Formats: sequence, C-alpha cells, structure tokens
Amino acid sequence: MARSSTVRDSHAIRTVDRPRERLVAQGAEALADAELIALVLRTGTAAQPAIELARQLLARPSGLRGLSRALPAELRTEPGVGDAKAAALVASFEIGRRVAGHRLQPGDAIRSAADVHRHFYPQLRDAPRERFLVLLLDGRHRVIRPVVASEGTLTASLVHPREVFAPALKEPAAAIVLVHNHPSGDPTPSREDREVTARLGAAGELLGIPVLDHVVVAEQGFVSLREEGDLPPPPRRPELPVREP
Repeated sequence: MARSSTVRDSHAIRTVDRPRERLVAQGAEALADAELIALVLRTGTAAQPAIELARQLLARPSGLRGLSRALPAELRTEPGVGDAKAAALVASFEIGRRVAGHRLQPGDAIRSAADVHRHFYPQLRDAPRERFLVLLLDGRHRVIRPVVASEGTLTASLVHPREVFAPALKEPAAAIVLVHNHPSGDPTPSREDREVTARLGAAGELLGIPVLDHVVVAEQGFVSLREEGDLPPPPRRPELPVREP
C-alpha cells in the first residue's frame, strides 16, 4: 500500500516537472507561467532544474510583465542565466508582442492616431526605456517604413532634427508621424514632449516634410499631440490622420 502511494506521488512529481509532456497532452494554455518559461530556458543548472530557474525569474519585481521588459544585460545578472537563455527569453517575448500587434505594412494608409497606436502599442508598452520613432509616409500618407530615431533614458529622449529628417529626405518621404513611448505607463505629454514637437514641426515646415502628428504611446493609452494643439493643421491631402469616432 505504501509502495503504491510512493509510485503515485513519484509519477505526479514527474508530470509536474515535465512541462513539455503536459503541453503536448493538455495544450499550452494548461501550463503555468513558470512551466512556459522553463520550456523557453530548456535547461537549468547543475544545482537547479529549469522549472526552479523559471520560478526564480518570475520572482523578480512585476512577475511575468517585469520579465517581459527585461533587457538581455539585466537577465544575464540572474544566477544560471547566460547569453543563450537571455536571448531566448527576449526573443520569445518579442514574438508574442509582434503576434499581438496590428503590424502596419508598406502601403498601408494612416488615417488616424489610433492606427499608429494599434501598430506600436504591443512593441512599446513594455519597453524599459523611451524610444522615439519616425513613421515615414508617401504623398498619400501611406506607410513607407518606421525608423528608430533615438533611444533615451527612463525619463527623457533627446531628439535632434537631423536624426528625424535624414531618413525622410533619403527615402524621400512626403510626410512623417512621430511616435514615442512613456515607460511610466502614463501617456500625458510632458513639457519636453511639447517642445520637441514644436521644434520638429517647424523644421518640417522649412523642409517641406510636414509632421502630421506626434503620438505618445503608453500602457494606459495614447495621446495625439496634433489633437492637443501642439502642431498646426496638416496640409489638405488624402487620408489625413484624424482620430476616428
């Protein structure tokens, strides 16, 4: 009787500690966060199995969400996590963000700030640092491509007009939309955001490449600085970026 109980307990332990088999038998949705992370890690260490290493990582501040925001250099400071494991984790979270997002494709028309938000929200909502991007558009306000102009600190991103307009002049683009994130989660524009918008808007007028909008993306939503009155009315062209009701 005791032996039978021991066998059952041993089987239960093996089942719990084998997330790959559970995934095949029950589906990925049946796995706990630690089991999914263990599958990404693939192996643990001599002293710690993969599932325990996964639990260690999830004990970081903000749990799974915090882990998804971590940079490779941060992950490598965790005991048992080297370059390969850090890269695998960062790549897996990036894949998830791309699948979740509405990816703008070259030729897609930008009709509203909401279009911009839908595209950039998955990749910017959890970014640990501020990123400033420029969305290059053709004469009908269709997407050419996005360009990263600057990566800043947690509180500010310094942007110079040459980093913003050099790609636009090279393409050449007929107009641009500015996009950046607030790692704090609050999309409310800062004084610096408004100053940068005014400076780049004026530069765009001189170069003949209008800044149609500046969209601040954050966990709690987004703000269009054109709708806030920080940019002049855009030129009358087809498919202007105005928020849909």
